[in-house]
Amino acid sequence: MATSIGAPVDPGKKGRLAVWAAGAGNVMEWYDWGVYGFFAPVFAAQFFPSKVAIVSLLLTLATFAVGFFMRPIGGAVLGPYGDRVGRRNALVVQITIMATASLVMGIVPGFGTLGVLAPIILLLARLAQGFSAGGEFGGSSAFLVEYAKPGRRGLTGSLQQVSVGLGTLISSAVASLVLHNMAPAALDSWGWRIPFWIGAAFGFFGLYLRVRVDDTPVFNRLEQQEKLSKSPFGDMFRKYPRDFWRVFGITIAGTLTYYMWVLFLPTFTAETTHLSLARATLANTIALIIFVACIPLSGWISDKVGRRPMLIGFALGFLVLSYPLFLWVRSGTFVAFFLVEVIGLLMITGYSGTTATVMAEQFGAEVRNTGIAVPYALAVAIFGGTAPFITTWLISLKADNLVPLYLMAAALVSGLVYFFMRETFRKPIDIVKETGADHELA
Repeated sequence: MATSIGAPVDPGKKGRLAVWAAGAGNVMEWYDWGVYGFFAPVFAAQFFPSKVAIVSLLLTLATFAVGFFMRPIGGAVLGPYGDRVGRRNALVVQITIMATASLVMGIVPGFGTLGVLAPIILLLARLAQGFSAGGEFGGSSAFLVEYAKPGRRGLTGSLQQVSVGLGTLISSAVASLVLHNMAPAALDSWGWRIPFWIGAAFGFFGLYLRVRVDDTPVFNRLEQQEKLSKSPFGDMFRKYPRDFWRVFGITIAGTLTYYMWVLFLPTFTAETTHLSLARATLANTIALIIFVACIPLSGWISDKVGRRPMLIGFALGFLVLSYPLFLWVRSGTFVAFFLVEVIGLLMITGYSGTTATVMAEQFGAEVRNTGIAVPYALAVAIFGGTAPFITTWLISLKADNLVPLYLMAAALVSGLVYFFMRETFRKPIDIVKETGADHELA
């Protein structure tokens, strides 16, 4: 059996505790990334002082993007770690790093106190979070899907993205409360730190949950039968090269549209219309509640009709509607912005409700952690992490009409991947590929 860190758990509670343990890290991860995105305009001058406000914001968003480029490194290290020593053990390491980095970001003094050391510490904390996040998606996705009952992998796997949405929703709600209720002077000096303290506390609670849960039945079976991979990273490329690039392509449109709609659109609207950031964040929060509630429905439908129809519908929606929706945002009204948020997020459920499961279904159990983590993290680093920076840069150049075209191009690329990929919703989940053949575990 897999090595145990915490006390044994009653068998009847294993499934529920597995969902909570896997979800806790995702909520924590996306809460922290969301908080950074929402409050970047507030604390930008504290760490990157400049006479030109847009320069401070761009430097702060560049730090945001650099954190993403640690994701592939984290995926390459923590993904194989999860395949060799257990999904749960990797998840414990990941959430510990994430919570500690959040605490550091909440207490580090600004440029006025530490000088150049302040942005350096902020950057190191972001790099640590990026490293941790690089393994989080693959680990939690494999963990949930391998715990799922037959015929319910889509529904169970969708809970991974429910936790992602919850993390973003909570960060949006906290941002909305802080922005609405704190005086500008207090917000600028110390109020922006409160969300990071909350994130650290939640992360250490998630750590408590993860040390108490057993590893997945699939991993335990692999270990018992001595079928664990000695080199998950090498075996991933040797056995599943096409699947690696398929997961990369699956992720492109999903990560770009999610970051654009949830983290960037409120700032974009506040910068280009008369709608305030506080009002835009409030609309974003309400829309996220609808989004989170609809993700399990998307996962459940994918268990009935397949993963491909859901993904293709998501890509077609953004290919056709991106430009009209961005034009609608220009009206600058609360109602228009709210409806644009809801329409976009409902389209994204086609991706969010299926992504964890469809990625897990591409790989055998011996490299599943690595196979999900590395290509996903690589795509997120290239397309998700740079999205706020690129779009803010386009605004500074008065070329924001190019933003929806960027989304449409991503939707076209991923849409082709969805169209030509094989359907996997009836595929056995716990398989090991051996010299050209797939063998189910006994």
